[in-house]
Amino acid sequence: MVRLKRQPSLIEALFPVFFLTIFISINVFIFGEDSLSGSNQIVLLLSAAVAALIAFRTGVSWEALNDGIVKSVGSAMSAILILLLIGSLAGTWLLSGIVPSMVYYGLKILNPKIFLFASCIVCSIISLATGSSWSTVATLGVALLGIGRALGLPDGLIAGAIISGAYFGDKMSPLSDTTNLASAMAEVDLFKHIRYMTLTTTPSLIITLILFLVIGITRGEATELTDIQPILAALDSTFNINLLLFLVPALVIFMIIKKVPAIPALLTGTLAGGLFAVIFQPQIIEQVSGVEGKFHLASYVAIMKSMYTNISIKTDHEMVNNLLQTGGMRGMLNTVWLIMCAMVFGGVMESAGLLKRITQGVITLVRSQGSLIASTAGTCVFFNITASDQYLSIVVPGRMFADTFKEYNLAPQNLSRTLEDSGTVTSVLVPWNTCGTTQSTVLGVSTLIYFPYCFFNLISPLMTILYGYLNIRIEKLKSQKS
Repeated sequence: MVRLKRQPSLIEALFPVFFLTIFISINVFIFGEDSLSGSNQIVLLLSAAVAALIAFRTGVSWEALNDGIVKSVGSAMSAILILLLIGSLAGTWLLSGIVPSMVYYGLKILNPKIFLFASCIVCSIISLATGSSWSTVATLGVALLGIGRALGLPDGLIAGAIISGAYFGDKMSPLSDTTNLASAMAEVDLFKHIRYMTLTTTPSLIITLILFLVIGITRGEATELTDIQPILAALDSTFNINLLLFLVPALVIFMIIKKVPAIPALLTGTLAGGLFAVIFQPQIIEQVSGVEGKFHLASYVAIMKSMYTNISIKTDHEMVNNLLQTGGMRGMLNTVWLIMCAMVFGGVMESAGLLKRITQGVITLVRSQGSLIASTAGTCVFFNITASDQYLSIVVPGRMFADTFKEYNLAPQNLSRTLEDSGTVTSVLVPWNTCGTTQSTVLGVSTLIYFPYCFFNLISPLMTILYGYLNIRIEKLKSQKS
């Protein structure tokens, strides 16, 4: 007999989420940072299985679930390709001396007491110009992390400053896909959406910069340049440090500004890095390849290795050695595995109607303007945790709450701003979200380590909720001009 389809209860819809949360917490407690190496992936698949069992009870067919899984995983393929290319780009940029040169000149220029403050500002500018937090973190962010480590700063603090700046630019740039997506979901003009976001985003960024400035100034001796000269000497003696190497990252940034898609832009940057390695770093080519006397063969072997596997470059300084290593595409495979498992879970939850049922329950709790904005923000965070995808955290709540915002006489830019303040910026804080797994892998810093220091990402949703409850600059439908 065929089971008649029925709507799941709220308890049924929430059960897979509770299952996921409990066992992810157990994994983190038992495995720590290694939880991303397999145990979390298994829990995501088991949670998908639990959701599928509930779906069967409500009359959803396996074919429908399978279609949802395929669609969900397929939507992540672009992110997976970008992630693999970022791994290869990091390899050729290390081989060519680009990243070491960034570290070298950065150590000479940056004052350690304002390093966190400056890093956040620089990443904000680059991400605003390019519209891509991923590209900013993968290029400039990696270099800044190396500089910060050389200055003796904790990885979590450095990564927090980098991510805070990168995600400010991502949510405010007209070139950003999430900025365009949020404005489209709320049917708001793109530049009206951006202007309206400045009301909450500006104070969030100012508070963030003040926090990083205070932390940098008060750290005292921990950030003094006591060991910088040996590091500079080690870099200078190992690599051909050259300002011409900056042509490659400049090319990538230029391509992104010109709206060249991320995949061809990153591939171009990867290949250009390999070419510059042949031109400027023949000694590194020989060291990495292990081939002597045949430079053409050595170049091919070294470039290929830098793109697909682990490489490390040896100097006479132990700290520098820790900086000069990368995993290539192979280093991204755990993250790819995690993303695919997360999208399987999200696909089952979506196609089974469980996510829709949860959001219906949220809407019933709305009693005021402030609670509506808070519920929208909370739902965005919820989808970042459960659906494991930044785009779903914007699209689904955007569809859910559009009519409710109209009922409360709120202009649509209130919705678009809330989607960005909560969905875009919190995705990187979830270890199994596509953004969280990508940035933690690219930087080599666990999500749980940088989480407390991503001040901008933590403040933004609180700021938009505060504005809602205090009725600060909340645009009403009746005041809009036709």
